[in-house]
Amino acid sequence: MQFWMELFSTPTGLLSLFVIVFMLGMATFLAVMFMKKSKRPPDD
Repeated sequence: MQFWMELFSTPTGLLSLFVIVFMLGMATFLAVMFMKKSKRPPDD
C-alpha cells in the first residue's frame, strides 16, 4: 500500500507514472503501426 501512496503523491512517483504510461502508449502505437505496414503489399 505504501507503494501506491508514494506513486500518486510524490513528484518522483508522478514522473515515474507518467514515464510508464508514456512508454506503454508508445509501444502500443509502434506495434499497431508495424502490424499495418507488414500487411501492406510492397510499393515497387
